[in-house]
Amino acid sequence: MERTPRRLIVALTGASAPHLGIHLLETLRDLGTVQTHLIISGAAHRTLEIETGRRASDIASLADVVHSRSDIAASIASGSFLTLGMVVVPCSMKTLAGIALGFSSDLITRAADVTLKERRRLVLVARETPLSLVHLRNMVAVTEAGAVVLPPMPAFYQRPQSIDDVLAHLTGKVLDQFGIEHDLFPRWQGAPVTDRQGATA
Repeated sequence: MERTPRRLIVALTGASAPHLGIHLLETLRDLGTVQTHLIISGAAHRTLEIETGRRASDIASLADVVHSRSDIAASIASGSFLTLGMVVVPCSMKTLAGIALGFSSDLITRAADVTLKERRRLVLVARETPLSLVHLRNMVAVTEAGAVVLPPMPAFYQRPQSIDDVLAHLTGKVLDQFGIEHDLFPRWQGAPVTDRQGATA
């Protein structure tokens, strides 16, 4: 009997910062431990062009399998198709609202709905600021349904020196949610112990 590969659904929506999704796809390709199933929303096509100068077809080449956002008969639209779960990165407030309401208007929201009903991990890298009460309530709703809201907030304990360092940390935080091993950033080991004179022990 053939072993089922480890699969992860990755969706890019029209929120700002498609770089987050691109970095995740590049990392997963380089790791080679997970089969990626990609969906790119219509709005994401435009955001990719504006913010990165790249076309959706260029990004699609980073994934193992690419699905049309309108194909509700795709493999990932069924719970019987086994996956580790799904990440929407970046996740627009429109997509967040659709998931919160169970409104499956395209393959992204349908695959997210399937992920929730099968009790698999759904990670939403929600990118908007400031947040309105509507946004916050939708975040509460998806969290109560079992999703993880993972805003792309940079950390500084590892002293990032570049944008790529920030992206690597955020990608690593996403991978941690699915138990995918990586070495993208140094793990926090506690602050250095100092003596009373301020010298590091």
